[in-house]
Amino acid sequence: MRRSLSVLLAALLAAAGTATSPALAAAGPCRPSEGPNLRGRDFTQGARLPESLRCADLTGAKLDGLDLVQEDLTGAVLRDASLKEANLTQAVLKYADLRGANLREADLGQAHFDHADLREAVLADAEAGQAEFPHADLSGARLNRAVLTQVEFTGAKLVGADLSESTPGQLKARKADFTRAKVREAAFTQANLRNAVFAGADLTEAEFTLAELAGADFTGATVEGASFTMADDADLSGAKGTPTGVGGLPTALPTALPTALPTALPTALLPEVSGDGEPAVLAPDGGGGLSVGLVMVVISAVGLAATVVAWGVSAQRRSRREARFALMRRGAEEDITLLGEEIARLDHEFQISGRTGMTADHDWRQAVDAYEAARNALVMARREQELHVVARAVQDGRNALGRLRGRVR
Repeated sequence: MRRSLSVLLAALLAAAGTATSPALAAAGPCRPSEGPNLRGRDFTQGARLPESLRCADLTGAKLDGLDLVQEDLTGAVLRDASLKEANLTQAVLKYADLRGANLREADLGQAHFDHADLREAVLADAEAGQAEFPHADLSGARLNRAVLTQVEFTGAKLVGADLSESTPGQLKARKADFTRAKVREAAFTQANLRNAVFAGADLTEAEFTLAELAGADFTGATVEGASFTMADDADLSGAKGTPTGVGGLPTALPTALPTALPTALPTALLPEVSGDGEPAVLAPDGGGGLSVGLVMVVISAVGLAATVVAWGVSAQRRSRREARFALMRRGAEEDITLLGEEIARLDHEFQISGRTGMTADHDWRQAVDAYEAARNALVMARREQELHVVARAVQDGRNALGRLRGRVR
């Protein structure tokens, strides 16, 4: 009896531990008052930040324009904090509370926001290339005009968020929730949106070219003027408005060619039936029945037709791949051009301000090297996968320039 009670007690404890573990995980890594209390502090006038900001309470703090590159803000509370134009490149904000925070024009390149709370936060005009927001809550957040190239939104919640005119190219947003989001004129080119939810969202004139949309839910979404050119598995059932580029491979074979083997031969070619009901023996010369040669001709014709159809479908797929690659390459070329213009613009600023020594800076060299690497990779690219190397090099260059600008300020 005692042994049975022990086993039962152990099972109950194990079940309780299993039930509470998700809640503990959602609470994050910090305990109340674990980090420094910096509530309402103004750090824009030269005040020094403490060495560690992990679990810090920065509620309502002013951090505009600060250099927070690679800073560890895990579990920090930044509710209603102001981080306008702050440099948070490669910063770690996992489980951070950023509700209502202002990150307008901030540099968030390669920053980590795993499980962060960004409800009602402002990220308008932010540079967030390759940032990671898996399972973060951005409900009601404003990301209009933000650069979201290669951002990770897997499992994120963006209910009612504003992504109008943003550039979420090559976005990774499997199972993300964009319910009632404003996504007008956003560019989801080559985005992975498998099983994402766009129910009731405003997708007017959004760009979904080459996007992966298998399992995505567009029920009640407004897709007027949205482009789905070469998008895979786009199911717009229940959507409102008239999109463009919807389709893919033809759903039916060309009518000019036979679609299957004939179910019956013409009656003129059927063998004659004798008086006792038995079919007459086929005569090789065709005099008493169906010619074997004629049967072979019919079968060969049907086989040829099937071959032509298969070749046509294959050619269509190849044409789609080539068109997709050409479009991706053109986009990559434009990204390289913009990076080059940004480097030239910053170089000009250094020249007229007398800070020519900045061109010897490590980040400056890294930006220039990334630009050259992107150009070389584009020349060598022959497949879609090879263009991702170009995108990574361009983003590395942008991040290096962001760090450099942060120090110049």
